[in-house]
Amino acid sequence: MQYFARAAFRTLTATKEGPSVYDLCDPLLRGQGGGDPHLRKFYQTAIANPVLRPLLSRAGLPQLRDEARFSALRNAMMAARDEAAPDWPAIGAPLSPLLDAYPQQHPKRRPASTPSRAVPPAEIDRIIRACAQHLTGSFAKNGFIPGYAAFNLIGDPDLGGREFVTALQGLNARTYKNSTLLFNLVRVFIAASPASAIINPPWSGLAEQMWSPVQIRHRSAYYDAFFAEALMDFAGSGIATPAEAESARRVTGHLIDFCLQTSREQVHALDDGQPFDVVTALAPGSHARLSKFFTNIRQSLGFGIYVPDCDTTACSVSAATQFGSQDEILDQPLPDFYAGYQIGQGSNREMLTVPINDNIDFDGGLVTWIDNAAGERPFGNDLDPTLNLDVLEACFRNCDRWQIVETPARLDWLKRIVHFQRRLAVTGAFANPRSHIYYLPELYCAYFGRCYAALRALPLAAQQAIDPDDSFELIRGLVLAYVRDDLMAAEMNAFDAALALLALAKLNAEPASFAPALDCIARGFGEGGRHAPFKAYEWNKMKTPTRILVGGPEVTSAFVLSALVHARLKPT
Repeated sequence: MQYFARAAFRTLTATKEGPSVYDLCDPLLRGQGGGDPHLRKFYQTAIANPVLRPLLSRAGLPQLRDEARFSALRNAMMAARDEAAPDWPAIGAPLSPLLDAYPQQHPKRRPASTPSRAVPPAEIDRIIRACAQHLTGSFAKNGFIPGYAAFNLIGDPDLGGREFVTALQGLNARTYKNSTLLFNLVRVFIAASPASAIINPPWSGLAEQMWSPVQIRHRSAYYDAFFAEALMDFAGSGIATPAEAESARRVTGHLIDFCLQTSREQVHALDDGQPFDVVTALAPGSHARLSKFFTNIRQSLGFGIYVPDCDTTACSVSAATQFGSQDEILDQPLPDFYAGYQIGQGSNREMLTVPINDNIDFDGGLVTWIDNAAGERPFGNDLDPTLNLDVLEACFRNCDRWQIVETPARLDWLKRIVHFQRRLAVTGAFANPRSHIYYLPELYCAYFGRCYAALRALPLAAQQAIDPDDSFELIRGLVLAYVRDDLMAAEMNAFDAALALLALAKLNAEPASFAPALDCIARGFGEGGRHAPFKAYEWNKMKTPTRILVGGPEVTSAFVLSALVHARLKPT
């Protein structure tokens, strides 16, 4: 409270160094008027609201004292408002250098302390059971297990001026371009003022803490798939009582049904038009469990359309396969569908419209978003390495069902994704946050562990056919080195520690290396207060239209649960 009180005092008494965002935009976008109505509505909802206005009224940019720069920015906003087909790169041009003038940094973590004690097995079991009870209790209370979204107006450190213009040009929906433009405009004023200390307070560890009360509760098949996997881990852990195991399986069944039925929609393959059933991340209507208030805000911010994606489809299929589902959606040869979304040398490159992580070689990777039946793709398309791990993992679990090894085209498609991952690891790009669209490097490590374990569960002949040059062993060594020498070498929060532990356990690291992560989890147990074992942290994020964090206390419980179960199963 002292921190926020001091930051608020500095913000409200700061000297105004130049025109504010309201000096610039109020005459153009406030109230009724002509031009694009969404841009006006978005400005009044997200930027000129009564909560943000007092914080930013004195946040002025000295650069905008220059009349030429002020006029250029004002003219760009007028073009975005008035033109039927705006020149978006030209609109972004005067804002781009301002973004680069106030660069942001990823958190600098303090060195880690040496674990003070070994965590007793009984304590590990107690934490596992508390996390499982949190998940099943949340389902019993809400009828679903919620995730949360939080807007961080400071933006993402990896989205500079060039990336901003790239995104502005590559996003498809005008509403999404509008929100990206205005969010990035306001982030400059925030970064240049004491208000940044309030809007972006510091946190411990790598994954960002999600601060109450600005979290939007909702449901997604993507979350349900991972909650289901965690509860399956608990049911098979050997510490669940028969009643607890049955409760976990019952909730898992509901979660799988939400993924495969409620969130299911039919689309058409890009190459031959064949129908395929896929899974959308945000189910329509009341299924998303958004309040009426946030449903209206969602529409105002330009999120009216949410299309299916490769990641949610893969994770849902994987969870359903592990659960033993016999739904016919699992019989579809998804590699044939996914092949249309794979980037190749000279093919499909035009599909990748938002390459803001172009420090990596995209060849062989799959893009994120799937065209819905109407052909809509409002977010344009991007390519995330961790998403591609989820697709590999689903393929390994269904390798025999989809006859991947027996079908040359499917096997070639799969090996190209493996080679994409190999290049990412050899170059060290997997450890660079800029390489990732929706995740942090620590998530990549944990998800690679899941993927590695699924591959090693296949018969040896299938493993050799998929990975003849032992790419997975090469990546394994590099990921383990990052987890030990980087992630665990500095301070962690409980979510960081769970991901580190999950990677170590799934990659068959020496159990002695688990100690720092186990100690951090044990010390963090109870930090969530009366409502949860742990706090909410950044699980995944969006970099456009601004930094939108997704996570929740239930998410932390799920990953802690799975990490501890898999670590517990390793012989000491």
